[in-house]
Amino acid sequence: MAGSIILAGTLFFLIILVTSAQAVNNSVIRPSDTYLDPQNDPCNALEYIANNTLTAVAFVYVLLVALIQTCQVVYNRGQFMLSMVIGEYSTLQSFACFVYAFGFAFRFTLHYSPDSLWIFISEDLMIVLSPCFFIAANYALLGHLAGEIDCNRHVLLSVRWLTTIFILSDVTTLVIQAIGASLATSKDQSLASTGLHILLAGLSTQLFSYIFFCAIYARFLYKVYTEKRDVWMRDSKQPWYNDWRTLAAALAVSCIGLLIRSVYRVVEASQGFRGNLSTSETAFYLGDTIPICLAILVYVAFWPGRFIKNSSHPSSSVTLEVSHAHFISLVHYVDRRHQQGAVIGARGGFRLQASS
Repeated sequence: MAGSIILAGTLFFLIILVTSAQAVNNSVIRPSDTYLDPQNDPCNALEYIANNTLTAVAFVYVLLVALIQTCQVVYNRGQFMLSMVIGEYSTLQSFACFVYAFGFAFRFTLHYSPDSLWIFISEDLMIVLSPCFFIAANYALLGHLAGEIDCNRHVLLSVRWLTTIFILSDVTTLVIQAIGASLATSKDQSLASTGLHILLAGLSTQLFSYIFFCAIYARFLYKVYTEKRDVWMRDSKQPWYNDWRTLAAALAVSCIGLLIRSVYRVVEASQGFRGNLSTSETAFYLGDTIPICLAILVYVAFWPGRFIKNSSHPSSSVTLEVSHAHFISLVHYVDRRHQQGAVIGARGGFRLQASS
């Protein structure tokens, strides 16, 4: 019930913000032909026309993965991975999030209305926020994997604290990014520059946090390999697709994909709002979409519920409890996109100013 109220309130808040942002955008003179020169269109937030073919492939791909993973939850357990499924398209009873697949659905509309600011905000919001839940799923999975092979003591931190700390870090850095981007919309060049630095600091901190998690995971595997050889070889007589080390490899692949995406976002922000990465559709798919698609695809074949028999684990409740905090950060993030949108109609002023 509480989650439904939070979701409804967030959606209402989003509608108000994007409507007001659209009103600001309407004050800018639009070109007669929005497809003629999108790079110099003051109302085109992307500075290019989204390719419908690429959008269709990404949308169908992510939606299929989400549907398959939903079936995996039902038939092969692994409820602690719900945050990954939610991040892709679904809604849980107590909370929900805007979803990665529907972000691409909005790109279809953005192709036909490239000057629509509220569509851009909705698309950007869904695509940028969803990976927080993908990352949360990996945080929870490490705890479950360690518990399944009875090697919790080889994790650098207490498993419960590990999940709590990293998810809270994820939420905190998102709020920092919101504050930075809000300041970046200031007409004062000094304040705008400070905002950009804060935004970059938030993204960099998030990247550092995930690198630290990956280091903890690598250390965990090394410890098990060197100190618990019996555990390491436990499933050696099983088919490789039933070996716990296969799931460990799948988690590693997912971590690499999300790590690439995080690096891309940091570099993109460091270049400013008019940087080559932020205005390139090719860079978006290579740096963001493909790595994320890899990170979620690996669990289709190697769903954790098939490997982990004991799904009762402290990190499960932690993941779902902390996920409520994502709605708070969502409000901050929407506010950031709104404030960004309030001046996007004058890109020649804000974006040139912000990048100076």
